[in-house]
Amino acid sequence: MSVRATARLRAEPDGRGSTVLPVLESDGPLALRRTRSPHPAYARVTVVGAMSAPLGGDRLAVRAEAADGARLTVDSAAATVALPGPLADGEPATYTVELHVGEGAVLRWLPEQLVSAHGSDLHQATRVELAATGRLLLREEQVLGRHGEPTGALTTRLTVHRAGRPLLDQQLAYGPGAPGGWDGPAVLGGHRAVGQLLLVDPAFGEAPPPARLLGPTAALTPLAGPAVLVTAVAADARLLRSILDDAMHELKACPE
Repeated sequence: MSVRATARLRAEPDGRGSTVLPVLESDGPLALRRTRSPHPAYARVTVVGAMSAPLGGDRLAVRAEAADGARLTVDSAAATVALPGPLADGEPATYTVELHVGEGAVLRWLPEQLVSAHGSDLHQATRVELAATGRLLLREEQVLGRHGEPTGALTTRLTVHRAGRPLLDQQLAYGPGAPGGWDGPAVLGGHRAVGQLLLVDPAFGEAPPPARLLGPTAALTPLAGPAVLVTAVAADARLLRSILDDAMHELKACPE
């Protein structure tokens, strides 16, 4: 039997320099826990997987809002593993993330990797709405297959609007059913870990970082918005995280 679950959280400033969580609702396999933040101005929420998910046919969603002036970090306790489901019709699983960032707010969305296990079929969609003075740090990482196995089918889409205008809309597909060439030299080149780091900050409006390579398998691209996007591939999850962590440090991304 497939699972339908939506977890919700909302962060608001408390008027004394800290951020509170008036809404923190877990659901199904998505358990939300408030955890200790290194900085008192930020609230921190960790997503804890309460059961194996997503499986084929599951419909999972997380909705997070940083209200005007709030500071929020959301991470996860472990990697998310997309697994084959029991449904005979092969219905894919879906995992939807909806993020809202208010005026003067900061949202750091830093989950662990998504692992596409062999035989799985997952459609992931992340949709972001930012106010004009909101700031966002978003990291997404996909690992194509567990150790020694081929990848499952994975489609991801990231859509970002700032002040009501499109900032970024990109879709990626890997594995069975993906357009030809997804694993070729022009895309992954045999690598099995792929990720991106998106930083939206009004400060980039005056002096955006220049486009450049960040080593042999990563690139930084300024976006009109103002924002920058770091895209990277690597042989494994550890190397990918190292590349993105270095980029985050260099960009001083929404420091806590």
